[in-house]
Amino acid sequence: MKLVSRNSLGWLPALVVPAVVVAAVIAVPFQAGATVDLPSKTPEQVLALVNDSTVSAFSGTVEQSADLGLPSLDLSAGMSDSMSKALPESTDGAIPLGMTTALELLSGSHEFRLYVGGESQSRVQIKDHMAERDIVHNGSDVWLYDSSTNAAIHLSLDLEASAQAKSAELKSQLPTDLANPAELAEHFLDELDPSTTVSVGTDARIAGRNVYQLVFTPRTNETLKTDTLVASVSIAVDSATGLPLQVTVLAQGQTAPAVQVGFTAIDFAAPNAGLFDFTPPATATVTEQAMPSPTEGATGDQPGDHSPAADEVPVVTGAGWSTIVEVPAAAMPAEVTDNPLLDQLTTTVDGGRALTTSLVTVFLSNDGRVFTGAVPLAALQAAAE
Repeated sequence: MKLVSRNSLGWLPALVVPAVVVAAVIAVPFQAGATVDLPSKTPEQVLALVNDSTVSAFSGTVEQSADLGLPSLDLSAGMSDSMSKALPESTDGAIPLGMTTALELLSGSHEFRLYVGGESQSRVQIKDHMAERDIVHNGSDVWLYDSSTNAAIHLSLDLEASAQAKSAELKSQLPTDLANPAELAEHFLDELDPSTTVSVGTDARIAGRNVYQLVFTPRTNETLKTDTLVASVSIAVDSATGLPLQVTVLAQGQTAPAVQVGFTAIDFAAPNAGLFDFTPPATATVTEQAMPSPTEGATGDQPGDHSPAADEVPVVTGAGWSTIVEVPAAAMPAEVTDNPLLDQLTTTVDGGRALTTSLVTVFLSNDGRVFTGAVPLAALQAAAE
């Protein structure tokens, strides 16, 4: 068992149910295209190809699909209303961005445009019927805008604190990164450990590019298939540039991907810099929000830190794909427990309420604690005893 800082899992107490699904992977799947015959590479060589990639700017069309078995949600209030609930006026956890957009991307199929101008510049354009939503990250500024309601949220990032934290926690909070196959792949690559078997699958074509397929399989599946809900994760790696072009997550017992995010078209030319200079219309309703520093209160080692009490620190048990995170009741803000989406997402079970999906389970115990993991509900209920 190990303790983790509240801020290192800041997204969890800030908005447990939707955000945990996003971070875990975090539609009818589109075909990878005809197979190709690339020079053979070992898993280590393909991993090195990704690690040595120098691609930092690109744009393209991304298709995303999800078959998680989520309950149907009433999101008719629009992004601005949902964002106002997801971004409370005061919170001591990290702020989740674009809750409605994230939830929508976790059901059905979607297509959007993605522009990346470097590590600190990205834009996602989601086309709706007679409207458009934009999520723009440009340096210290993040904008979320919904043209149908003419409402925007502006967040200011602490770049110095983010750099000190190597931006890992910050990046996990930006929806522009979660919509980027390359960044989503990085989340899985960063978590590689001995609990994972890495192999190279069948070569293929994605977005007109030849790709190697890195396949991650939980070792726990070899001995106890119910130990984790994840069957495998595949990352399609561009054979020429090393850029991950598609991520596919398979759940136990499912033949169709539970989550798939990938390019259908990609351009390696740098996007026009003006795409990242976002100014809301003069008539737009703009809400200003402050993004807490990723290191704020995380360790207590720096002057002025406000470390959480022991009963507010999330606890991690297990390891690898079977990890379970427990968030104490004292760490749960009212913005989560009072959110109307909670009742839509969860059902009554022994000992509390639960959200069960094909990949992630969340258990809210009657005593206020919250447990989550890529494991069956029974494992979380046992952890709560």
